[in-house]
Amino acid sequence: MPLSTPQNRRQASTRETLFRCFRRDDGLWDIEGELRDYRQEAFGVRSGHIWQAGEFIHHMLIRATIDEAMGVQAIEAVMDAHPLGPCPQAIANMQRMVGCSMGRGWRKAIDQHLGKVEGCTHLRELLFNMATAAFQGLEEVRQARAPDALPPYLDTCTAWDVSGPVVEQVFPLHYRPAGHR
Repeated sequence: MPLSTPQNRRQASTRETLFRCFRRDDGLWDIEGELRDYRQEAFGVRSGHIWQAGEFIHHMLIRATIDEAMGVQAIEAVMDAHPLGPCPQAIANMQRMVGCSMGRGWRKAIDQHLGKVEGCTHLRELLFNMATAAFQGLEEVRQARAPDALPPYLDTCTAWDVSGPVVEQVFPLHYRPAGHR
């Protein structure tokens, strides 16, 4: 499904993110996030460092191990590529996320434990979105445990409007006609 034809242009940079969810044999879950930034042409920065075309400026990975309640049991982060010498110092503070939940308040917990100079902007970006990967991966577990429970994603987007046709068909117990919320 292509976008419309763009104006003439030249690609300057690429950011790739990838999220994976794994069910472990011990009953826990691993959520992994990966971020890679690179440019299509060589470039330099004020510090004097020069990156070649296609060379990673950032290449960072996080693995958060969570339980079925989405509580963080363990976390690990690595930086295979980073632009500045002090960047890896932010990795140690990632341990502050152990004990937090990838449910409600996840973004607030990230800001509280890893905000500003306590963390890394790029690792925080990965963490923010790891929660949605966890929700996707654990959906079948939630449904099996509580098939009639109110799914947390209802009323969070156009498709999951509790007054809409999708909720009426998929979750009739939670459907609310417009004006009757």
